[in-house]
Parts: sequence; C-alpha cells; structure tokens
Amino acid sequence: MRSSKENLFIHADPKLCMACHNCELACSVAHSGHDLQESILLGLKIEPRNEVVQAAEVVMPMQCRQCEDAPCAVACPTGAIFHHEEGFVKIVESNCIACKVCNMVCPFGAIKMTNETLEEATSRTKRTTASKCDLCHEQMSASGEFNCACIEACPTNAIRLIDYETYRKELVLKRTQELANAHMSMTM
Repeated sequence: MRSSKENLFIHADPKLCMACHNCELACSVAHSGHDLQESILLGLKIEPRNEVVQAAEVVMPMQCRQCEDAPCAVACPTGAIFHHEEGFVKIVESNCIACKVCNMVCPFGAIKMTNETLEEATSRTKRTTASKCDLCHEQMSASGEFNCACIEACPTNAIRLIDYETYRKELVLKRTQELANAHMSMTM
C-alpha cells in the first residue's frame, strides 16, 4: 500500500535563501531533545541534519531528498536505513555500524556521520552513527502532518515541504511561462 505522504521532500528556493543558518539551528535544536538554552547550559553538541551550502553565487540548505529508490537504503549492509511507512527514509541509529557506505553513495551528500562520546564509570567510548533529515518525524502533528523545524524557522519562506507531483506541476507552469515569454518577445 502506498502512503499518501509518499514523495514528500524539503524544497529550498535559492532565490529566497539569505544564508542566515536559522534552518540549521532549528534542526539541531529539534533533534537534540532540549531547547537551545538547555543545550548551551548542558554543553551539548548540537548538530544539524541539514547544511547551508554555497556554490558560486547560489546559497541554499541541502538535506535528504527522501529518494524513492534511496541508494543509502540499498547500500546499507545492516538494514539500518529504510523507507518508513510515514513516507520518509529513516535511519535506525542503534543499528548503524558507521561503515559510511550510505554517506558515500548519497548523490546529495546529505548523510552526516555524527560522533557521540559514551562515558561509563570505568570506560569512555566513541560511537559514530549516520544521521540525516527525517522531516522532523518525532515532531509530527496529531493529524499526521510533518512539522519541519527548518521550515518554521526560515524567515524568508525559502524552505517548504513539497510532494513530487506538486513540484512537477509548478515546474511545468514555470517553463511554459518562460516559453510563452520567449515566444512573445520573438514575435514583437
């Protein structure tokens, strides 16, 4: 059975992004389990699952595209990465062995390796796991809607949650308008 939430992904408009990094901060806080002040007071390392990237003159946040045929899920040797029934690609971090294969095969560089130091009375170990955007699944509303922290934090509305069909229709309309404008300028 196909989910009604299938093919949802975060879309960022580089024309609206002002590289404020609010989305990164909001993502970090949303996944830390604490608010920003608590995180600072506790000295917690908070890491975003998205990253604002600049390439030439373009700046925009990059995060998991929730690929339908996710190469990370296919490549994961432990099955820690899979399509969740809610319509996103999930990583079960406790099953991750930090082999980094998912990181290597992601065409968008959206999977990050995060380090956590585990301290016990007699030992101290480091645990590395893969992490990525999960559409803030843990903050999902009672009605089943995703409440993505990055979207809510963006002051310019450059980031939105969109499904493939809506994106495709918007793209077709934009390209049609461009063609019509080009045609009109040629006939004048």
